[in-house]
Amino acid sequence: MMQRVLVTAGAAGIGLATARCFATAGAKVHVADIDADALSHVAAQHESITGTHADISKPGDVARIFEDIERDLGGLDVLVNNAGISGPTSPVAEFDLAAWQTVLDVNLTGTMMVTQRAIPLLIQSAQASIVIMSSLAGRFGYANRSVYATTKWGLVGFAKTLALELGEHGITCNTIHPGAVEGERIRHVFEGRMKLSGRSMEEERALGMQNQSIKRFTDPGDIAELIRFLAGPHARTISGQSFPIDGDSKAAQ
Repeated sequence: MMQRVLVTAGAAGIGLATARCFATAGAKVHVADIDADALSHVAAQHESITGTHADISKPGDVARIFEDIERDLGGLDVLVNNAGISGPTSPVAEFDLAAWQTVLDVNLTGTMMVTQRAIPLLIQSAQASIVIMSSLAGRFGYANRSVYATTKWGLVGFAKTLALELGEHGITCNTIHPGAVEGERIRHVFEGRMKLSGRSMEEERALGMQNQSIKRFTDPGDIAELIRFLAGPHARTISGQSFPIDGDSKAAQ
């Protein structure tokens, strides 16, 4: 069957790798993203990828995503809830309440709203799956990143609840927990640390992997392939599970 896939935050990073992975396998893919320019670029490069410029924390934008899905895909088989923001770096005692709420609005409420709209379409599918992007921070505490960790743990509870509620329809739901992912984002993190520490990029990379058994960062394409497997025919009894892909990390840092 040709899968019909929605990927939120699908115009860059893990989301883009996932959209391309499904498209290369013959799926019709719709991506939602807050970056209009990146979205246009992706759609122009891939005939089988369409898109909606949207902020998932806004109910009106979520409604528009599903209007476009009905038009472009005619249904839905796979939902990849990838959109999320990290929020500020701050200890709990000093955390700004407005910033806390903004992260909750995207990571938890936005994911819930997208999923809520997707469920009626997924129920109509013969092979439906939901994959939710959690994080290494959804397995461990994360000093000075409390709201990010809180939301990523919250998504695990959300996924396990969805697995229970939707199992009778054959819909699977699982979470993915990446650690540090190779790419522009991690390079920016290390550049910031270099400025503060005076260490080299190589030294910062080594320190970044000191809590991992496998001394390498994860390729976004590997995460995409894991997502595609979980949405495929050989994973129909895998549901309510959490899948780390982080080099066997022992802590979030």
